[in-house]
Amino acid sequence: SSESEEEEEEWEPKSKIARRRQLPKKNEAKPKKVAAPRSAVARKTVKKVAIKEEMDVSLPIAPAQDNTTQLVKPKEEDVGTKPKTLNQKPQVPKEMEVNSFQEKNVKSLESDEKPSTSIPIVGNQVKHEKSEEDFASGEPPFKKIKSTTCPEGKPVKSLGGNKVKEEFEMNWDIVQALSEITNVEPWVCANLIRLFQEENTIPFIARYRKELINNLEADALREVQQTLEELRTVAKKTHTMIQKLKKEGKLSGCLLTALLNCRTLEELDHVSAPYKTGSKGTKAQRAKQLGLEPAALSLLQNPMELNLFSYVKPNVKGLSTIQEVEAGVQHILADIFAKDKDTLDFIRKLCQKRYICIQSALAKVSSKSGNEKDIDKFQLYHEFSCSIKNIQHHQILAINRGENLKILTVKVNIPDGVKNEFCWWCVNERWRPKQFLKPELMRILRNSVEDAYKRLIYPLLCREFRSKLTSDAEKESVMMFGRNLRQLLLTSPVRGRTLMGVDPGYKHGCKLAIISPTSQILHTDVVYLHSGQGFREAEKIKRLLLQYNCSTVVIGNGTACRETEAYFADLIMKKYFAPLDVVYCIVSEAGASIYSVSPEASKEMPDLDPNLRSAVSIARRVQDPLAELVKIEPKHIGVGMYQHDVSQTLLKATLDSVVEECVSFVGVDINICSEILLRHIAGLNANRAKNIIEWREKNGPFINREQLKEVKGLGPKSFQQCAGFIRFNQEYIKTFCSNKKTEVGSHSLLTKAGAQGKKKSKLTPCALQQPNPLDQTCIHPESYNIAMRFLSFIGGNANDIGKPDMQQKVNAVIQKEGLEGTAKRLNTTVHTLQLIIDGLTQPEGFDIRTDFDKPDFKRSIVCFEDLSVGAVLTGKVENATPFGVFVDIGVGKAGLIPVRNITEAKLSKVKKRRSLGLGPGERVEVKVLNVDIPRLRITLDLIRVL
Repeated sequence: SSESEEEEEEWEPKSKIARRRQLPKKNEAKPKKVAAPRSAVARKTVKKVAIKEEMDVSLPIAPAQDNTTQLVKPKEEDVGTKPKTLNQKPQVPKEMEVNSFQEKNVKSLESDEKPSTSIPIVGNQVKHEKSEEDFASGEPPFKKIKSTTCPEGKPVKSLGGNKVKEEFEMNWDIVQALSEITNVEPWVCANLIRLFQEENTIPFIARYRKELINNLEADALREVQQTLEELRTVAKKTHTMIQKLKKEGKLSGCLLTALLNCRTLEELDHVSAPYKTGSKGTKAQRAKQLGLEPAALSLLQNPMELNLFSYVKPNVKGLSTIQEVEAGVQHILADIFAKDKDTLDFIRKLCQKRYICIQSALAKVSSKSGNEKDIDKFQLYHEFSCSIKNIQHHQILAINRGENLKILTVKVNIPDGVKNEFCWWCVNERWRPKQFLKPELMRILRNSVEDAYKRLIYPLLCREFRSKLTSDAEKESVMMFGRNLRQLLLTSPVRGRTLMGVDPGYKHGCKLAIISPTSQILHTDVVYLHSGQGFREAEKIKRLLLQYNCSTVVIGNGTACRETEAYFADLIMKKYFAPLDVVYCIVSEAGASIYSVSPEASKEMPDLDPNLRSAVSIARRVQDPLAELVKIEPKHIGVGMYQHDVSQTLLKATLDSVVEECVSFVGVDINICSEILLRHIAGLNANRAKNIIEWREKNGPFINREQLKEVKGLGPKSFQQCAGFIRFNQEYIKTFCSNKKTEVGSHSLLTKAGAQGKKKSKLTPCALQQPNPLDQTCIHPESYNIAMRFLSFIGGNANDIGKPDMQQKVNAVIQKEGLEGTAKRLNTTVHTLQLIIDGLTQPEGFDIRTDFDKPDFKRSIVCFEDLSVGAVLTGKVENATPFGVFVDIGVGKAGLIPVRNITEAKLSKVKKRRSLGLGPGERVEVKVLNVDIPRLRITLDLIRVL
């Protein structure tokens, strides 16, 4: 309907412009109910988000037959019938622009929670044919907003009822559905929907809104967020479908209900499949066109009067003989059966009780052609069968990959018993004819049930099972990747050492880079160790190590890694580098070469050859893994399984979210960190990070968190999200401030003369900006007043943060009063108080990564051929998958500990475990069970976690 679109174009901007200049015109034409555009303007002030989206969405939902008139109608109607509201309403826009940010937030929330309010008014004209549940407008709106009104204090456990207004209403409640799918309590889901709607980031929610989310981990939050997205997609597609069917005039009451009941895209596909317009139409549609539908219906309703011979028309194709008529009736019946909800529910229930297996076999075609090596890879799946209840995620992904490569054929096997029981039930229960059937009609009925099962229902079930298994496996694969990535990013940094990074190579030599404890590049060089000049080069290496007093060598694990390792191990064993006691470690260089040619790297190290850049990157990976790995696109880091087969959008979203969570939880020192790290802080993005760095270059270091608000593009929302994760090193700022005091006098004169008006506040001289000791902690600025009250309550001083006597004072008070008691006194929640205590007592420069593992430094080497069964070695986990854990035991090929060998008893009790599994970076002691030299496979048994 192109007209309606034009209408829309003309219609929206008016109300938007009107809202911006407050003209009296407002009063006549203020549609009370059309809330979405207002929310768009409110949003715009907070953060320039999807305005376009908001707008489009508000209108087309309105059930439209005659769009052109309807879209304009609400205006006249409102003006005519609701003079009351006009007198009260016009202040809203003023308030919105004048009032504080919080007010704005609440307002936009209100209009966000009920964007579909544009419907009920328009709906009045159409209501009779829409089912009632379509608009849950009976909800009183007043209990919507309690969340933003008390950010610090005691958020209400359940924010006034679990009902959350959604953009597209369905027959199911989004909170209930979310809670059922993710197994999270409904009140937590309701809170999360609101928190995400207010654009809060996961790290912020996980750390500063614990009481609203019942202490969930970031992983769980991510899962809820993804599920919520999925449910909203389903709702959106459903409504698009309803609009389309309505336009084609195919929408019946029961179909509408069926569509509004869909929870997954598979269900939606199934319900709407019959109504998709195919080229020829289904067999049933063709039979209906021939006019056989009455015959089919009367076969079920009153078969006594049915005479099929009356339908035979010798000269019409498809009706020329009695057989053709019977076939047509059969198709129509089969179609009716296959679309009936009860019938489908029955067969689904039946399938749950029976043993259904998925089978894969070697495809006949591939065995002739195709590459032998690929076929061998899938050896396990040449004759494979497994119950769909027990099949593992990695098996599903493997089978799917095999099928895509046309090496395997896959089928879902549903036993015949299911079919027989289903056919019996259909004929004798669900579709039992109202009267006695003649045998020939009974035969048609039986045939149509069988036809429905074989042609329509069985393929549907197979699709459903496969797509459910695949999507679960993909999600698991992505979650696994996320968990591995987190462990890798949180590897303990090795501080305070001068490191030599070595990027091994044969022909082009080994690239060396020596970096200082503060990550500065001291020296870069190339040595040729593997072309017969090893002796000469040893001198050079020794000289460099002594010159820079460097005793730690970091070797990348790429080509020539083993030889380089053997070379260094040999020299170390001979005490060649004495008096230095040199150790080396091997670090994954995944993604280093990609990074070394990226624009980021050339900006960072412009005068270095890309080959030398990768050596620098390798050394820095040990020094500060997080800061270095953040520069590489997460999927190149290589700690996942089947990451190229899964949905790339989901993978990217999850990995970016994990990176954001890690960087935020570790925190960054705003005055020294790189732009790339800043990008990944919750609430910041590339632009804001750039602006922060520019501000820092122009105005010198930041003194306190409040100053962040002066940066361009950092609004109150972004500030709220990022403030808690940005740290200020107090020593540095104090020295900076004392140096600055001398210049302040002249500076303030300049400010007065030069910058008139608004600019004055931008260049506040340092004297006015006081450093705040709380800025070095993880306490959020919104809780500073509680923190100060707590400090005075325990008689502490903000300058003693992180010192031992602070710890004693805090402990004394908490022992006396208890956490709950103290929290009540300060009028706050236990979680906030706990955060404040952590912030005050953690020693300066505290790093959450100290609980994680450091790289493994060693002095000698073993090789693949030396391995003997039963040997006990230590190694480092390099990748975890659902079928086991790969461990680098220093022989050039990782060994696998199958998942059955990892039991709870063997995992260490000391470390707090996020989950049962082992993750990258953990050190383990293993026993060799089996060495398969031709296939280069090592099977290990876990002895214990070190």
